[in-house]
Amino acid sequence: MTETNITTSELRTEPNIGKRILAGFIDYLIIYVFVFIYIYAFGEPNAEGEYSVNGLPALVPIIFWGIMTVGLEIGLGATLGNSLAGIKAIPKSGINRKLTFGESFKRHLLDPIDMFFFGLIGIVTIKNTDKNQRLGDIWGNTIVVRNENLTE
Repeated sequence: MTETNITTSELRTEPNIGKRILAGFIDYLIIYVFVFIYIYAFGEPNAEGEYSVNGLPALVPIIFWGIMTVGLEIGLGATLGNSLAGIKAIPKSGINRKLTFGESFKRHLLDPIDMFFFGLIGIVTIKNTDKNQRLGDIWGNTIVVRNENLTE
């Protein structure tokens, strides 16, 4: 994929709240299902019958999260949820390219804050910023655009 610079006049950011909620739901549903299955399969029950994973095996869910969010975004250009929802995160400069590790990691490190209280913080931030950015996008210097608004 070649890098294309989208001029500021061509760059259309929209809130895309529904698409962004769908994308986050898909991504984190996959992550949570994996984590629950992993903990149940490889965890050990405690006195109350709850399962937990300790030591190095406890890093597996964190690594899986990194692959499903940051890894797919820098490797394929979008997470599975973003691809299915028809949106893509690009640098705030408007260059149509895959995000760097730093840009993507910053975006997703703030996912728990943006998704807090059913995504209220993210929705309010998206609605009140000029480029429709959530906190992760602001910190990562990224924007989210519809795929059909991108030029190759």
